[in-house]
Amino acid sequence: MDIYIVTGASKGIGQALFGQLQRDDQLVFGIARSNPNGHENFEEVDLTSRGNRKGLMEQLLTPYLATADSFTLINNAGTVEPVGKVGTLGTEAVHQAIELNLTAPIELSNEFIQVLSDTNVKKQIVNISSGAGRNAYEGWGIYCTTKAGLDRFSQVVRLEQQRVTHPVGIVSIAPGIIDTGMQETIRSSNVDGFPMLDQFINYKEEGKLRSAEDTAKLLIEWITDEDLTTTEVLARLG
Repeated sequence: MDIYIVTGASKGIGQALFGQLQRDDQLVFGIARSNPNGHENFEEVDLTSRGNRKGLMEQLLTPYLATADSFTLINNAGTVEPVGKVGTLGTEAVHQAIELNLTAPIELSNEFIQVLSDTNVKKQIVNISSGAGRNAYEGWGIYCTTKAGLDRFSQVVRLEQQRVTHPVGIVSIAPGIIDTGMQETIRSSNVDGFPMLDQFINYKEEGKLRSAEDTAKLLIEWITDEDLTTTEVLARLG
């Protein structure tokens, strides 16, 4: 039995991953603030809350330590907000974005590695990053910063895991431009706060956005084919 944990599983790529990973030989846990479709094996957790995150990996993983063939954590939950130039951002919005985009995946990964430290099976962490973590864009100061932080965190984990007996594979992968609710949020931004607004509107109008379903399919194929203990830790999908 392969165990998968997908955060942000109620919409977008996370929802597509949660659905496509469902197989008889796989057990998939979804994590999100809400469970609008009433799925089984779904934890309704606000990942911006440190109290809610604590112990979550231990709760989900411990029952399967002696029986599972592999464990995969997909840190997908994230937000592009707040969109706006530095000097106009709300403090609470900044705090929430950092908690969701960076602190949560760090803490979940830390507990995932800790709980599985003595388990000699395939173990891997897939951090969903963005091209914004590798480039600077006006109006995306917090999004760029948190995704860049996720990239560097993944690089550090890779270095550390090379020194342990039963390593956890890790990758920080940029999935490309996808037709999700996040893109709708971007297109509803103010051009003064996000000068690239017209470009993202054109992506939609010109059909340049990949669907969440197609992205999830490619990502699952990529995860299945690659050895995340040795592949390039900063990757791009397609």
